[in-house]
Amino acid sequence: MNPFEDGPKSAVAATLVKILAHRRTDRGMRLEPFASRCVRAGEVHELVATDHAETAAGARIDRVAFLGFAEIDAGGVLDRGDELWIAGRRIGVLLGFDGCHLPNHYNVLVRAEPPRSGTELGLAPGERLAFRQGAPPD
Repeated sequence: MNPFEDGPKSAVAATLVKILAHRRTDRGMRLEPFASRCVRAGEVHELVATDHAETAAGARIDRVAFLGFAEIDAGGVLDRGDELWIAGRRIGVLLGFDGCHLPNHYNVLVRAEPPRSGTELGLAPGERLAFRQGAPPD
């Protein structure tokens, strides 16, 4: 989000459709050069927690915990700095996007301290989530 250009927006709501349990310390994801991405109703994207903070295009993301896959309810815009809330719990802040699985799905990278997997958080299929407008990370 760029506070000098962006006004208010709707939250992007979704439903967890698959929970993941694994983590990696050598994943090698690369941040896309985009601070925002539009998403469409029905798309499924992977949610990945990380403790990395770098936001430069191409930054390598190695330490990750996989949260799961979520189906988007209605079209919207995901911005760096949005807060991810699942079942009423704040999970972290959207860091950026990795496109290694495109055109199938994005890896939506969420900064979380500490990064925990979906099973470690006790997530379940069918739980509701939302990306709510927040401030961009420094």
